[in-house]
Order: sequence, then structure tokens, then C-alpha cells
Amino acid sequence: MPQIIIKDLEKDFKVEIKKSWFINRIKSIFSPEYKQIKAVSWINLEIKPGEKIAFLWPNWAGKSTTIKMLTWILSKTSWEIKVLWLDPERDRSKLVYQIWAVFGQISRLWYHLTAKDTFLLFSKIFDIKKEDYEKRIDYLIKEFEIQEFLNTPVRKLSLWQRMRCEVVASLIHNPKILFLDEPTIWLDIIAKQKLRDIINKINKEENTTIFLTSHDLWDIEEICDRVVIINYWKIIYDWDIKELKKKHIKTKIIKVKFEKTYNHFDFIDDVKILNNTWNYLEMQIENKKERLASILEILSKNYPFEDITITEPSMENIIKTFY
Repeated sequence: MPQIIIKDLEKDFKVEIKKSWFINRIKSIFSPEYKQIKAVSWINLEIKPGEKIAFLWPNWAGKSTTIKMLTWILSKTSWEIKVLWLDPERDRSKLVYQIWAVFGQISRLWYHLTAKDTFLLFSKIFDIKKEDYEKRIDYLIKEFEIQEFLNTPVRKLSLWQRMRCEVVASLIHNPKILFLDEPTIWLDIIAKQKLRDIINKINKEENTTIFLTSHDLWDIEEICDRVVIINYWKIIYDWDIKELKKKHIKTKIIKVKFEKTYNHFDFIDDVKILNNTWNYLEMQIENKKERLASILEILSKNYPFEDITITEPSMENIIKTFY
């Protein structure tokens, strides 16, 4: 059965209308006017145990709002949410023992406590037995490589150190679902890849469901198996990430460095030349196995080359086509 069920989910915010003239501002103090802003509308979604799903939306369009409703940080305006077969509104006290949310721009750690003290505090909050906590925290410390700064106050940690501790804190009670909202924001390339590897390992070893929102499309490619794309509050794509690339990648880019300069090529009549200077050729071809095979065969037989690379459009360019 699905771990997360969302049916016709909606969220509206009531926002006061700001007046421009001074007299109107005075009037609004006594009789303010409001308008309804729609943040989420008619979202239907089911997520199975152990899935790694990317939830994509344009900026300011409801990604974080949806996570906050699933974890009951925010209330929903209407219709149904089930998380681990519980209603987040009625069963929040039961639900919080089985989930966690990591927000890249919001720290859940105690600022003046050390990381070690914060972890111990979380173990008390989640009623974890001492022996279970010690076994769990030893495993997480080893996996996340945080031993050297365990006794450093959180306020003195670097961003990457803090983010590692944030994820450790989220996993102390062994949650069944981990919500990640921009978890790699502000991290450098090496730190991002390390965090992605850890998330994948936790998913594989503990079957933890991963619900990810991110503007870093490498996060999506490296972590997720399924992509949900939403525009104007409607799901416009919900499928396997490999199928997404297969369906929407129409071209390939071939870059060739030859052993000498060629002035003419016999195979370029139906390809798009992007660059042709000296002994370097860059071309765009249709994404078909037969066409790629024929070009590689002609190159290897008639045009000796030193190096060749074949690339596809980035995930970012694919996602842009939906918006």
C-alpha cells in the first residue's frame, strides 16, 4: 500500500491588500481587505514505501508548502492527506515519530548546544531507549564522518558540517519517510555528492522513502527514480526519470578532435554543425541509435580522431520544456 496518499489537495493563504494612499492605509487599520492566494490546488499523488521521488515546481509555487502540509506544519485548506496511513491533522503525535523533514535553509539543531548534545536531546524527544540510541548514533557518526566535530557548538560549524549533522539528527529515530527540501543548497560540489551518496545508502539499507524538492537537478538525477513535475498547480508529468530522459531527449551532441584538419565531411548533410574549427568538430544529431552508429562507423574508418565525446541535453533543459 502507498505510504503517502494525496487526494485533491488544496492550500489557500489569506493576504491583506495593501493600500497606497495614506487615507486608505488609515481605513485599512479598522476595516482591512483581504484576498485569497492559491498556493496548492488539486494535487493527487501516491508514493510507495522506499520510493525516491523528486517533487518539482517553479519558484514560489508550493513545493515547501506541500511538505509542510504533509508533516502538518501547515494545515490544509481542503481534502485528504494520508501519511503512513495516518491523518497528519488528527494523528500528528503518532506521525512525528515516523517521519522527519530537513529544510536546507532552516536549522533544526540547537544553536548553542554541541552536535552530540543535540542528538541526545532528540533521542529523549523521540523516547528512544538508551541502548538503541547508542547503537544508532554510533552507526550514523561513522557513516556521516562527524566524529571530529561532535563536541563543537552548532554555531561554530561550517555549513557542510551543519548539514551533515542536520541529516544525522533526522535519522536518529529511524524515520520511514524523509522529506528533504533543498538539502544541498549552498553546499560545494564535493559536499553535495557526499550527501547524495549518504541519502542513497540510507534508502537502500533501510528502505527509507525519500521525498525531495530541489533546484539542483544533479540532486534529482543522482538520488531519485521518479519525477513529479507540476505547473500551475497541476501534475503534468509523473513517471520514471529514465523514461523522462528517453522520451524528451531528441538530440545528442558529438564532439570530435581529429588527428589533422579536414575541410569536408561526407556525413554532415543531415546534421547540425555547432562548431568546426581546425581539427575540432562539434555537431548535433537526432537521438537515434542507427544514426549514431553510422556516424561513428564513418568517423572511425575515414577520419582518424584523437578524442570523441557524446553528450545529451542536461536535465535542466528537459525540465524547462515543461514550463
